[in-house]
Amino acid sequence: MQKVAKFSKVSFEQFNEGWQEAFGQAVERDKYDALKLPTRATVGSAGYDFFSPLTFTLEPGETIKVPTGIRAEIAEGWVLMLFPRSGLGFKYRLQMNNTVGIIDSDYFYSDNEGHIFVKLTNDSKENKTVIVEAGQGFVQGLFIPFGITEDDNVSALRNGGFGSTTR
Repeated sequence: MQKVAKFSKVSFEQFNEGWQEAFGQAVERDKYDALKLPTRATVGSAGYDFFSPLTFTLEPGETIKVPTGIRAEIAEGWVLMLFPRSGLGFKYRLQMNNTVGIIDSDYFYSDNEGHIFVKLTNDSKENKTVIVEAGQGFVQGLFIPFGITEDDNVSALRNGGFGSTTR
């Protein structure tokens, strides 16, 4: 296996800023201290499980934006793609609001420290409620190589997350 990335926490200040943006209040320091870096469950696992920093319940049709407190330093030529954990998607139809989260290698250097957020919706067609406990794996990330065209000449630099490359 080729090693192409390294996970770390964002600063407490950045985590608190993201928490306030998502929930309208400051976060307790113990939630930050309890953050776990993403890990693979088994040697054959392709995905790195991201662990929820809080307990949340989603009724059918409800959405939540979760600041993970995590950032990823990714080698050039690779991308981190985020998906709901298979069991949550299969059992409850838990879905990413942007279908697949794309974390580019240059996001790590953004003003927000490359803080990865996850926005999820319970899209249950069977009226099922989703409960995710703090510390439970709720999304998984896969590192995927990508290519560029022979005539590519982009020189723009990123500073931000969602939609920042088109501003």
